Amino acid sequence: MLPHWSRAINHLSRTGMMNHAESWKGLLMLRHRDFSKVAAVSAPIATHSSEIGLSDSRSTAANLGKIFRSKPCSLALAPDSRLRIEEPDYEGIKRFFLKMMLFYSKQSRSIRGANVVYQRILSQVDKPPVYEVFNLEKTFKTTFSLLVLHMWLFLRRLKEERKEGAEFGQYVYEIYNHDVELRVSKAGVNLLLTKWMKDLEKIFYGNIVAYDTAMLPGTKQDELVNAVWRNIFSEDGSPLPNDPAVQSAVQAMARYARRESLCLSLTDKEAIFSGNFMFTPMKSLTKPTKDEQLK
Repeated sequence: MLPHWSRAINHLSRTGMMNHAESWKGLLMLRHRDFSKVAAVSAPIATHSSEIGLSDSRSTAANLGKIFRSKPCSLALAPDSRLRIEEPDYEGIKRFFLKMMLFYSKQSRSIRGANVVYQRILSQVDKPPVYEVFNLEKTFKTTFSLLVLHMWLFLRRLKEERKEGAEFGQYVYEIYNHDVELRVSKAGVNLLLTKWMKDLEKIFYGNIVAYDTAMLPGTKQDELVNAVWRNIFSEDGSPLPNDPAVQSAVQAMARYARRESLCLSLTDKEAIFSGNFMFTPMKSLTKPTKDEQLK
């Protein structure tokens, strides 16, 4: 039996039920007062960078037109990297008891690996550099949308591992789902929590279908650009505006997504299932702070 996330994606791909803009609009309309704590409320059609969530207060040294054009490479951590997370290798009586408790079972190993993977995703999504590079304001909506983008990148890589990848992906998805529920609760939405989660789940699957469709062979390059715009930058589903700053940011993120997908394909199975990989660092692309410049 296919895992829940895999079944849902296949279903949405066949039926074409999910429209991202309509989903966000419906979500915004559910409980205006509650959701104002969780995501930006509906606004008039935005046509300029100052109106769609692009930051005016931050600046970045990155030239958005030039970044993420380098040759894709494996994201696996080096064997001697301090960032690696290794499986505990206990000996003697401790190992015996842990083995009896199924600590070393395939399921337990997979769950531990899935937790490491999700922490790698959070290390990219929750930290300031990704928002600074792409000139995004950090709101619930942008954070959730970036979280979905990186989940899609990883789940897409798992498809290459067929059944084993589908099983592992289910563990990662369950951790993600629990994290999103905690984020929504922390933001103050306690009433109708189940309703919120169902709507966010629809957005999750809708985004994944849009990204997968944009990556199909023969699809135009701007399809992924449009998907990134609708899913991450746009608040109301309006077309990509002519604002050069907006277009540069959206196109750079589309290149980033395409390149990370290729990099993950070049990343070996062991690194993928153990979580011993890192997404392309954003820190080096951001403008140093005054304190960093003085050092």
